[in-house]
Amino acid sequence: MRTVKEIEQLLNGLHLNTADDLQDQDLDFQEWNTHSMVDCVKQVVRTAICMANGGGGTVVFGVADRVIGRKKALPGVPFVVDVHRLGKTVYENTDPKITPVFEEVPIPEGTGRLLVMQIYPGTPPYTDISGNGEIRVGTDCRPLTGSFRRKFFVETEERDFTAECVPGVPETMLSPVALGLLRNLAAEEKAPVDMLQLQDMDLLAALGLLRQGKLTRAALLLAGTERALCEHIPCYLWTYLRMEGYTRYSKRDCQFQPLPKSIICLEAHLASCNAVTRMAYGNFHFESRTYPKKALREVLLNAFCHADYQTNSPFMVKVYPDRIEVENPGGLLAGITPQNILHHQPAPRNSLLVDALVRLRLANRSNLGMSRMYEAFLIEGKQPPALEEVGESVRVTMRAGSLYPEFCAFIADYSQKGRLFSVDELLVFHHLFSHLEVNVHDTAFLSQRGKKDAEEILAKLNMEGLLERADDALGTYWTLEPEIYRAITGAGYPKRSRRGRQKAAGARVLSTLERQVLGKESRLNENEPRNIYFN
Repeated sequence: MRTVKEIEQLLNGLHLNTADDLQDQDLDFQEWNTHSMVDCVKQVVRTAICMANGGGGTVVFGVADRVIGRKKALPGVPFVVDVHRLGKTVYENTDPKITPVFEEVPIPEGTGRLLVMQIYPGTPPYTDISGNGEIRVGTDCRPLTGSFRRKFFVETEERDFTAECVPGVPETMLSPVALGLLRNLAAEEKAPVDMLQLQDMDLLAALGLLRQGKLTRAALLLAGTERALCEHIPCYLWTYLRMEGYTRYSKRDCQFQPLPKSIICLEAHLASCNAVTRMAYGNFHFESRTYPKKALREVLLNAFCHADYQTNSPFMVKVYPDRIEVENPGGLLAGITPQNILHHQPAPRNSLLVDALVRLRLANRSNLGMSRMYEAFLIEGKQPPALEEVGESVRVTMRAGSLYPEFCAFIADYSQKGRLFSVDELLVFHHLFSHLEVNVHDTAFLSQRGKKDAEEILAKLNMEGLLERADDALGTYWTLEPEIYRAITGAGYPKRSRRGRQKAAGARVLSTLERQVLGKESRLNENEPRNIYFN
């Protein structure tokens, strides 16, 4: 990647050299075709893909090839070219999405300006939306053939942006405040005391965040100064919004802080809209927040762990009157979807960062983050979080909910007896709050498991006397055991299942239709007018 200052110095060399002589693996010069805007845009997209596949780099538009002398070599780029529309076009026509950064360089020659396109390193291979692509090899763009794609698959499987070293003196890029907060957060999670007592550089080395005496980007994310973060991870940023509607907000905060500071600052913002409820029910005394604190910590850590730090999009935390939305840049990986995330094998985008957080007990590699969020809501009788993939980002939505004391007492009572319910079982109970019955298909969908696993979940709850099994012509279904239903809902158990009510309603509809048809035939036989309406 070349800075504008470096490019300006290189352009002075055009008095004795051609632009071709100044090119390199990460630097390309392109002439702007003033005869066809369509061809120019295609060229920009093609070049962006080429540089992204080659590890990123800088492209300068408005420079002629094989010409010596600044006046002839710098025809420039017309001012009618809108860089914002150009960036949007590149984003919309690449897969995975490429977000270029454009800068204007004023010059006295030609049109008076050059355009500099910065392409940050990503996770190739990249293509256009038709599947075509090129790769930067030396100073040339070559077709992205099958062999190149296979090579990318092998090489990028272990590629980790956070594991790359950054230049500079490590001690000058570290924040003592961030390191202190990191130790405090880890101590809350019972991280090894002897590790937390290490000196700063020794602690980072123990966490694997130093390589050949240099700091990695993961080290900066955990303990770097804001200046170091801005220089070496320029796309990292988070934004907090307290929304009053869909388009209006009453409070906004935008920060560029290391993760420990970010977590604490965001939790402080969220605490202001997270009321505490205290309630006594029987022998139990419950204290609950609208959004469980444990779930908020998990969703923030997950967002920072799995974000794409090379995407020019901020973390977004939006607080609405009825929900909280946490959105991080970077889509789901390795076949993970919202429909299988509870039990899919973990696939971290930032392995070194996650490894360090695991050693600090702030994260885990067993894919328990989403399950912990679900559990925190479900044990209080609240709706679990919803996860969705929105373009190239992931959004987790947590709905505001009230404490469900009857269900909390039910869970607490069984917990005292040593029976801890799994997230799969809690999802079944939550479903039965609003549906009088559940079947194998419902359970498989809710728990994100296969049919066999769903059958085992229901069979276990049935054997423990928590569910009752029933069969009819439509198949097998399960309902809450009547005493459990009364204990959880505080209401009398309904005499008829949903299925029984549906069958009875169907019979009534058929009977009514039969009476209507017979009544119509009778009247028609009596030569009554045919435009008769009846109930």
